[in-house]
Amino acid sequence: MQIGPTNSMMPAPPVDPTPNTNQDSAFVKQVASAVRAVNQSQMYGEDRDLQFARDPSTKAWVIKVVQHGTGEVVEQIPPEEILRAAAALQQMVKGNSEK
Repeated sequence: MQIGPTNSMMPAPPVDPTPNTNQDSAFVKQVASAVRAVNQSQMYGEDRDLQFARDPSTKAWVIKVVQHGTGEVVEQIPPEEILRAAAALQQMVKGNSEK
């Protein structure tokens, strides 16, 4: 058996964070329906809700489990620290490309 070199693997193409309006709209409808179903099933408990939204600064999708009464974020994917780091990197790249 012959195994080729590992560097022959093609890197993944970059992901464009800019939403495609038609695809994004259908995706958002599907996600909203799924989130409603999860919240109605009380999968995360009676006092917790699942939320799915775009981070305004990075345009990344964010999943949160939120305490229903207080609005406290119990869990978030990706974590807030990662979103802020990504936003800072985007600003650095944007600043370097303007020079």
